[in-house]
Amino acid sequence: MDLKTVLLPIALIIIMFGMGMTLTPADFKRVVLAPKAKLLGLFNQLLLLPLIALGLVFAFRLPGELAVGLMLIAACPGGPTSNIISHLSKGDTALSVTLTAVSSVITVFTIPLVVGAAMGHFLEADEVIALPFVKTMLQLMIVTVLPISLGMWLHAKQPDFCSKSQRAFNLLSLLFLALVIAAAVLQEENLGQQFRVAGPAAVALNLLTMAAGFGTAALLRLPRTQQVTISIESGIQNGTLALGIALGILEIPGVAIPAVVYSLLMFGSGALMILIAPKILNSK
Repeated sequence: MDLKTVLLPIALIIIMFGMGMTLTPADFKRVVLAPKAKLLGLFNQLLLLPLIALGLVFAFRLPGELAVGLMLIAACPGGPTSNIISHLSKGDTALSVTLTAVSSVITVFTIPLVVGAAMGHFLEADEVIALPFVKTMLQLMIVTVLPISLGMWLHAKQPDFCSKSQRAFNLLSLLFLALVIAAAVLQEENLGQQFRVAGPAAVALNLLTMAAGFGTAALLRLPRTQQVTISIESGIQNGTLALGIALGILEIPGVAIPAVVYSLLMFGSGALMILIAPKILNSK
């Protein structure tokens, strides 16, 4: 099976369609009606994460492709995994879903900018691949905005079906993520060396962004449930989308390595949050 032409597009479309099945137009209206927590979450997602990633690139002296890969994962939105972790952590699930939905739309426009700038800065002249803004944006819309919209349409028409089938879609999403990670690993040479170089930076990105999310939410004195959710949304990104861009659009396997490492590690930090969040919520 061709990873770039079959597996990745199918994985992304199924994941985004499943997420759309959980959404309603009201989820987007919440940003306007109660903007404080949502705007903070979007600020962290769109600005703070790439800045932290940029600092880590220099701190760990990542080579070109790995530097671009770390910036890519930071530029991606949250995904269904963050919604599941937020729900199990007793956070504000509606806030989590809203932030994931809105950021998935906005990052269609911001990912080409961030990744294009990273490629121009960190890759050698003969390695740089032109990243057409309009073409990249259209490709992202096909695998994100369109299936999300179709999922929302199905939710409006068949809410009971969507509710009953959500668990199956979540499991299918995790299965596809595992297959994509396995395929990306098999494509990469010098895998052990790449993991040793990219691993510490990916760990740092995951943990620092979760801490930054919690800290900024606490600074604004948001409710504890929203502090937990913004921490998760800031630190749990859509690894499948990052892999899809690295392998399906850029076609640079080395750029995918930070996303592979990150996608594996975020389950550990997510599990830790599920364990400690109830204690945080019960503390005064």
